[in-house]
Amino acid sequence: MTQLDQTEDQAPSTAASDRDLPENLSATEPTADHMPIGGGLPIIQYWAQKTLSPQGPQIWQTLFHKSACLSCAWGTGGQNGGFINELEEPLQRCMKSVQAISSELQPGLGDHFFARHTISELQALTSREADRLGRLSFPVIRRAGSDHYEPIAWEEIYQLTTAGFSLPPERVASYSSGRSSNEAAFLLQLMVRALGSNNLADCSDLCHAPSTVSLNKVFGTGTSLVSLESLRQADCVVLVGSNAPANHPRLMNELIELRDRGGKVLVINPVREVGLAKFGSPAHPLRLVQGQDIASMFLQPIPGSDLALFVGIQKVLLERGWVQFDYLKAHTENWQAVIDQVAAADWESIIATCGLTLTEIIAAAEMIHSSQNVVFAWAMGITHQANSVDNIYSIANTALMTGNVGKPGAGLMPIRGHSNVQGFGSMGVTAHLKDSIREALEKLLGKSLKRESGYDARALIEASDRGEVDTLLCLGGNLYAANPDLTQAKRALGNIDTIIYLATKPNQGHFHGLAQQNTIIVPVYARFENPHKTTVESGNNFVRLNSPGKTHLTKGDLVTEIDFLAELAHRIHGEDPIQWRRLHDTRYVRQLIAQAIPGYEKIGEIDDTSAEFTISGRIFLEPKFPTPSGKAEMQPTPLPDLTLPTLQDFGLPNTQPSAMVLALITGRSYGQHNTVVYKEADEYRGMPHRHCILMNPSDAERSGFAQHQRVSVRGDAGQLDNIEIIFGEVRSGAALMFYPEANVLMKARIEKRAGTPAYKRVPVAVFLH
Repeated sequence: MTQLDQTEDQAPSTAASDRDLPENLSATEPTADHMPIGGGLPIIQYWAQKTLSPQGPQIWQTLFHKSACLSCAWGTGGQNGGFINELEEPLQRCMKSVQAISSELQPGLGDHFFARHTISELQALTSREADRLGRLSFPVIRRAGSDHYEPIAWEEIYQLTTAGFSLPPERVASYSSGRSSNEAAFLLQLMVRALGSNNLADCSDLCHAPSTVSLNKVFGTGTSLVSLESLRQADCVVLVGSNAPANHPRLMNELIELRDRGGKVLVINPVREVGLAKFGSPAHPLRLVQGQDIASMFLQPIPGSDLALFVGIQKVLLERGWVQFDYLKAHTENWQAVIDQVAAADWESIIATCGLTLTEIIAAAEMIHSSQNVVFAWAMGITHQANSVDNIYSIANTALMTGNVGKPGAGLMPIRGHSNVQGFGSMGVTAHLKDSIREALEKLLGKSLKRESGYDARALIEASDRGEVDTLLCLGGNLYAANPDLTQAKRALGNIDTIIYLATKPNQGHFHGLAQQNTIIVPVYARFENPHKTTVESGNNFVRLNSPGKTHLTKGDLVTEIDFLAELAHRIHGEDPIQWRRLHDTRYVRQLIAQAIPGYEKIGEIDDTSAEFTISGRIFLEPKFPTPSGKAEMQPTPLPDLTLPTLQDFGLPNTQPSAMVLALITGRSYGQHNTVVYKEADEYRGMPHRHCILMNPSDAERSGFAQHQRVSVRGDAGQLDNIEIIFGEVRSGAALMFYPEANVLMKARIEKRAGTPAYKRVPVAVFLH
């Protein structure tokens, strides 16, 4: 591991002491043998190791703090306690929450750190090493031509940032992640739109936009149609393209309880993830060691072929007379065109496209048909495809054909990632603003706003690569590492004159995503440290209230995101069209949100009532939808062409021995949150480090490869060498490598309607170098 200064300012933390361990292991990482179940005793061991460490009292204090979890959007915490969910149930925390909290509780960087270490040194750090440096505790700048960050005064930061945002509005932009609050999100978009710019890129553009686009088209709403309470009434969950045991562990409690009450879980995933087969949860201690069976049926389609599978399920429903035609006629539009397309689809094409047998497809259809209340849930295995919008249309069509939308215990449930990524969309942080919000903002600002869409995340990179962006403010996130084609991302960001990063900790983007003139890092408080109340939104449309807190960085020179944005907005806009400095008061911000954001009216009273709430108009318990017709608008879904290129297309002879072309899935490890890596090894998949490729043993053996052999992997944008082959339960023709390291391989293949790249089906050549 690269040896840099240990963090200073506080007593040594667990994170600091872990730095002396070997690169591929931490104190709780076993060897790379496959784990027999997901979860189980390793969770208890990890909790014990963290909470009984010298850092333990701080971790426990934060766990009980009344603020929403820093990890996924499942949405624990809030005004009724840090362990409480929206149904007032206790003990709702997971290992990912502890990982995130422990990382934020690291000591602050010493004031000599950046003087001692060049940017060239820092660029050699892995994601885990960058995160382990500690907390950002004072503002710094990297000026043009310098190989060092250096301290900067707050007044100069505001001067440089104000000058940057005084340029023509089409040349300024923002990027954000879901780590922040609704109040900061609302203020960010208000400030940028008041300039006359809609360049409000967001991390959801790279992950969840297809869900928003497709659900809005079919149902008139872009979020989950299912509440947690409604999920409890389902007797079947269809879980597609999700590694919930790693990314949303508390969802596993819902699946365990569904199985306990006799329900069924249909899992669709090209990788047979251990935790989706069997999971041991501390919330069910009697089965913690042995685990609970999760998947009633596990289907492993070809990556990118989920649509073909759902068309096959629909064809079985049609051929067996199981389609609910009365429901379709009463509650949907365009149903006949969809039925005609399904009838015309031939079984040979469906089976060839998805790679499953007719028997498997029939069994899946029978499971859905025999269930009373079905929830269809999906994550980025669906949205990270070149045909992701059509994928979700096909899921929606299946739900509608079986009458499983608009009643308790049924519906569509996209599983969001970052803890407030959905809240940012609700607040209007999007390049494509809804007319209703735009009209409300125009009334608030007293002026017309630009109608044309701005840059989403991919369009922002492309525009920057063309030299068309001068100023960028990043509210959290890691725009560099989250993008495909890291070479392009680095070049594009390097064309921007001024970049301002608001962050709690260093990440690779701060060292590789350097602006042409000024790169500024502004240290901000973590959610549980903010001295004012804030709110966030869960993936099931529930708004949580975070209590004020305080930081352990007693010697730090930090700022809240709200205070930074309010001061910047004042310097840009003055007192017109609103008194921007009043927005330092988050209560006032919430009153503005109540006026501008449909469904958020109750947030204007939350300071007085402390009443958290479900956003109105999103959960459907009857089949009436906010579309022009009041009906769901079904969409035809053409089968995708999933032809892979040849070795020759990668510059290799088609006759080359020990070489093959695969459909690569890029994914997170079990010890990872977004681009932040907490653990190098992934014991669940048997991958001892992050430079591995998980392959089907029969694929490898047919091409002359052996377990643990080192190979090269080449995509259309780059190549990685010395990659270790690990045999695993991935379907034939597919493979898995870790994101974001594998992003260097791929150019961005974009779903044009959503702007989202196809990270989950990347054609690559694997060969001996």
